[in-house]
Amino acid sequence: MVSAYAELEERMRGRLGGRECLYVPSCRFGLYLALRHWCRPGGRVLMSPVNDDVILFVVLAAGLRPVQAPLDPRDGSVDPAAVPESLWHGLSAVLTTNLYGNPDPAPALRGHCDRLGIPLIEDAAHAIGSTVGGRPVGTYGEASVFSLSKHTAAKTGGFLALADPALRTELAAARDRLLHPTRTTAELAHLARPYAEATLRGLRLAGAARAAVRRLGLDEREEIRMPLRADELARALPAAPALDPFHSWVRVDMHDYRLRPGAGRLRRTTRKFARLDGVLDAHRAGTERLLASEYGGGNGPYGGADREVQPLFRVPLLVGDRDAATAALARHRITTGYLYDPPLDSYAGEAFTDPSPEPRPAAWFARHALPVDPRRADEALAVLRGAGIRPAQPSQLLGGAR
Repeated sequence: MVSAYAELEERMRGRLGGRECLYVPSCRFGLYLALRHWCRPGGRVLMSPVNDDVILFVVLAAGLRPVQAPLDPRDGSVDPAAVPESLWHGLSAVLTTNLYGNPDPAPALRGHCDRLGIPLIEDAAHAIGSTVGGRPVGTYGEASVFSLSKHTAAKTGGFLALADPALRTELAAARDRLLHPTRTTAELAHLARPYAEATLRGLRLAGAARAAVRRLGLDEREEIRMPLRADELARALPAAPALDPFHSWVRVDMHDYRLRPGAGRLRRTTRKFARLDGVLDAHRAGTERLLASEYGGGNGPYGGADREVQPLFRVPLLVGDRDAATAALARHRITTGYLYDPPLDSYAGEAFTDPSPEPRPAAWFARHALPVDPRRADEALAVLRGAGIRPAQPSQLLGGAR
């Protein structure tokens, strides 16, 4: 077990210029570890409102108050210039999102955190190959968390990267205390899943399989956002910081998020991770084609001739009617996932989060962003153009884009 962890951790250290890395079973689990270590319960954490709702519940489970940040409507990144000075001074930490792999402005956020003496924590789940300011995403914060479920498609695993290597022993012990024991049934299901999914795709039974899962009560999302269950959530809050009272929210889409991995799972993850560079090349090439299209929003701050194209996990094309675009893609068996609409302040309300001081850009982006797998760039563009889908421009937002 230790040797398998060590191989994965060494590979990730190499990607981050030697930064200490600790293997974790999921990004969300690593984020909980980081928040518990660096933030005292009751603190306030600035985060993106266009984000997976699971992350909101991780912040709440850590005993912290989410504070939603204003965003740049061109790409959904945090906009530090739009954060009022009064808001900065009430924060305990800043949590980046690097949505779809597009970097948040980490150098500027690092400067604010240094000025205020608070930690910067980078959620790099979508951004394992992205860079900002000439450095890899994940090398600016006191801590950063990565996922191996995204680009590598390992469907398990991640890393907690540390600026201070002296913290490794303490955080490894905290990790091990929180992990659930390996379960043989879960390991077998994980190893069999890729073959089952491939069979369903080959037989064109994916829709029927999803319907069966839903009938069995195993599908926890009928809409983009999971049910908030506000009364139940309010009863859980006094128990924070703790994972168990929030388990039914934090586990959604990944029930093994805190399961100690078995040897077979680790071997498969290691094989997937070893192929990452080729995957990143394919994502980068597709990202460039998508951002150069009429749906690329003018390339925003993450494209263009003067900037390096990132290997985005998904490329958020900006479309006028996302429902029509999603339906057109579905007719060609191109699934649209990783939607985050409505923003978290609208979803959770003031009972559970502080709203953004400027919510309109986030709402506009969440409504118009169409995440497309860059490896299917040419197919997706052909479908959208054939269906007459019109692009949306950030300048359409009231007040205009910067």
